[in-house]
Amino acid sequence: MQILISGASVAGPVLAYWLTRHGFSVTVVERAPALRKTGGHAVDLYQPAMNISEKMGVLPRIEERATGANRMTLYREGTRRPVRVDLSKIFRATSGRHVEIMRDDLSEIYYDAARDDVEYVFGDSITAISPDGEVRFENSTPRRFDLVVGADGLHSNVRRLVFGDESRFSAFIGAYLGVLPLPNTSGLDGELLIHVGIGRTAGIYGARHLDEARALFLFRSERELDYHHRDVPRQKKLLRGRFVGLHPDVDRWLEELERTSTFYFDSITQLRMDTWSRGRVTLVGDAGYCPGPAVGGSTTLGIVGAYVLAGELARAGGDHERAFLAYERAMAEHVRGSRTAALSAAKTLIPMSRLGVQGLAHGARLISALPAGPSRALLRLTTKTARVHNSMTVDDYPPNGCADPATATAELDAS
Repeated sequence: MQILISGASVAGPVLAYWLTRHGFSVTVVERAPALRKTGGHAVDLYQPAMNISEKMGVLPRIEERATGANRMTLYREGTRRPVRVDLSKIFRATSGRHVEIMRDDLSEIYYDAARDDVEYVFGDSITAISPDGEVRFENSTPRRFDLVVGADGLHSNVRRLVFGDESRFSAFIGAYLGVLPLPNTSGLDGELLIHVGIGRTAGIYGARHLDEARALFLFRSERELDYHHRDVPRQKKLLRGRFVGLHPDVDRWLEELERTSTFYFDSITQLRMDTWSRGRVTLVGDAGYCPGPAVGGSTTLGIVGAYVLAGELARAGGDHERAFLAYERAMAEHVRGSRTAALSAAKTLIPMSRLGVQGLAHGARLISALPAGPSRALLRLTTKTARVHNSMTVDDYPPNGCADPATATAELDAS
């Protein structure tokens, strides 16, 4: 059975790995000329994603490339005295297994895991998909596939071709995200420095193995801003206008906008679709159910989705109609939980009032000051994103395809 995947970031390579282990023949097409190195931000892998990565044999590499963030210094706008937070305490309290890693590093690790068994086509993109499986490309000759999977992110080309314009499914949740690489002149290693104001939060972090630090910008907006997702000069102008004057440190970070060629900017948008499958085509990860970049645990959700999709196709013996239904049923609750957690996280990370800013700082101070037991209890009540993603239940899909849904051991959920 020939399966085409569009997108070689995270969910695409994970799906390719598991499909080949279940005996399917896989091709991955990626618009970029090579694996993307866009200066992206750090992402969180919660317990289910860690367990899937361990089954893939790549967990040691992931742990080697972890950012190692273990402490945070938080400044409220207009104040000089910072709040210092022990992040390792937070991670231990919210998850038995957790790693923060740069998205580019994670993509490379998953790509390496199955690149010898998968056909990768870089520098090309799908232009049409027919109901009988014929696929046309920008550069390559047309080919026929049994199935096509869109793993091509929030602005999915496959979704647009098969389901229609993105505006039909996207729900803006009132915030924007920017990521900027810049020289690590402060020698940050395992530390996150944050400045928080009303409706805007800016931070910077670094790690020993990174050549550069990363500045992260989150801000609120009551309406969607007027720009194209590939209009970088316009995006930089919008970001600068929102953050100038927050703090002299932040102003210095913004100066790097004039020099960098690797810059990320996008709305924090959820995708809300009634179904992710149509005919021979289905979607995985952000392409089908993005809960919101940076706030909704979308990386873990995409990894779990890829694992489940491959497993259900194997369990159904390649019967895609049966497999797609089972895949959507298995993921529905996880997707709903991620959406709810994302809305909560956005409110916390980007407070909309002076009281909210104070609450964020005081909450962080309280968690650091409490003994391990009480702080763990408080965190489990307040860190909804981690709680939702660590509690995901996932069937076990042995590579021989013999998993029985009635007796699956859910070994991925063991803590």
